[in-house]
Amino acid sequence: MPTRPGQTDPERAAAWAQRRIDVGFRIRTLRTELGITQEALALKSGVTRNVLIDVEHGRRSLLYERLFDLADALGVPVTELMQNP
Repeated sequence: MPTRPGQTDPERAAAWAQRRIDVGFRIRTLRTELGITQEALALKSGVTRNVLIDVEHGRRSLLYERLFDLADALGVPVTELMQNP
């Protein structure tokens, strides 16, 4: 059961789903531009490869701290991960 009424709003849920897709796409784009494999990025950032795969496909969100870990591992500011594709 949601703790806040806004959590059940379909438009808000759709917006968050799109944000997950956008951030995942950006992570994958940066990773491939740098020539880094998923396994290498996972090891460097401390995120498991399975989590990274789900994030890149927009199926999973990240903890705030993991977002910074991935940005550090990619050598970019965290704001770079949140730019629209």
